[in-house]
Amino acid sequence: MLSYFKKSRKLLGMNSRNLEYIRPLNLKSAKRIADDKLLSKRILKKAGLPIPALIAKIRTSEELESFDWNALPDSFALKPNRGFGGEGIVVVYGKRKGTENIWIKADRSSVSVEDLKNHIRNILFGSFSLSSTPDIAFFEERIKLSKIFKPYSYKGMPDVRIIVYNGVPVMAMLRLATQTSGGKANLHLGGIGCGIDMATGTTTTAILGHQKPKIIEYLPETRLVLSGIKIPYWKQTLEMAVKAQKASSLGFLGADIALDRDRGPVFLELNARPGLAIQVANLAGLKRRLERVSELKIKTVEKGVRVGMDLFGGEIEEELEGISGKKVIGTVEKVKLIGKDGKEVEVEARIDTGAGISAIDKNLARDLGYGDAVQLWEDFHLDRVLSEEEIKALSENKTWKELEKHPDVIGVAKTFSSHGATYRIEIRLTLIVDKQEISSKLSIANRDGLAYPLLVGRRDLKRFLIDVNKVQPI
Repeated sequence: MLSYFKKSRKLLGMNSRNLEYIRPLNLKSAKRIADDKLLSKRILKKAGLPIPALIAKIRTSEELESFDWNALPDSFALKPNRGFGGEGIVVVYGKRKGTENIWIKADRSSVSVEDLKNHIRNILFGSFSLSSTPDIAFFEERIKLSKIFKPYSYKGMPDVRIIVYNGVPVMAMLRLATQTSGGKANLHLGGIGCGIDMATGTTTTAILGHQKPKIIEYLPETRLVLSGIKIPYWKQTLEMAVKAQKASSLGFLGADIALDRDRGPVFLELNARPGLAIQVANLAGLKRRLERVSELKIKTVEKGVRVGMDLFGGEIEEELEGISGKKVIGTVEKVKLIGKDGKEVEVEARIDTGAGISAIDKNLARDLGYGDAVQLWEDFHLDRVLSEEEIKALSENKTWKELEKHPDVIGVAKTFSSHGATYRIEIRLTLIVDKQEISSKLSIANRDGLAYPLLVGRRDLKRFLIDVNKVQPI
């Protein structure tokens, strides 16, 4: 899919980015601001933008030797002033119990004063700076992980990268840390980048980064869907990115903003040379978007944000369908069912990628001509929640063989969930979802009391992408 995307989208290449945008638009004075984190934070703070609080800075070996380690809080972030790509950053989450100055990192490993001193010596020497020149180390407030992102980011702080050009936010992605990336939200290290719909602040497609990025639907080793994550404070975050462009005088800007648990959106840093993997995460070419806003007259922050949301939101669905070959549907859809003897019923169905097999209410199955099979199932008193002991007894008695004698029953499914255990018969019928015809194997359940008589599981959703914010028209 990525190779098709590269051929079919007007991408911004690295050379094009440097020649057409960074060199003419990002003057040396502006790039110096972006490359100097302490300076950029002072400028952002002066512009009224929220930044992590500065705790202390160390500029020389003498300052390092005389530094008061007891002045550090229990948690903090240690950073090189001119670092790039997340290199050289150490984040500690608390002090180890029973110790005076031993801190704990995200991976539960310990960090001593001597460890920090050695790391700071490397920073001062320039091991992490852009041009390997002597640098400054500084401690700042640790951003606290927002609850909404906690299930998605592995032991690290996610952030939102927003590209701003001519006062307009044109593209954005959510970056998530993984085990491969070592808890850093960095795609080059193996992190995840999720494209964002500019109008709604909702994630669309996702890529797993590294040398050869690949499109993924789920968080690795989980069933958590990466599309449909709603970014809180979205409009405010876009406004912050545009304000930062004005304050820094960078014509082409990558704004990195994190969501603090207590403070909301907080500026991490400015980037004068933002990477271009954001195009792949969005399945959209950046060059085309830059060209669309290059001649606009944007006088206010509010107008720039409104233009970005209007121009680059809502078209995502069409692009996704064209590129992926899959239809975009919501979490509730009208579905037509075709049963025995051509009987048809249309109902609203719950679309649930967390469920493996689709399930149909017993009364709806009756309406579609499967009344005899439902009656047999009920005669065995199986239309209820069972205990594990009952399920075990049914299996030992080979009750499933008796049920499968009915010509309409193609299988028997045992399911265990938070609601309890069930013993269900399975039938075959046709589903029509968004004009797509699917031959489906469904389990019959007692869905009395549930909002929807039909649940469509991921086995029947291979032709679709799910947008949790899409509203089914009435």
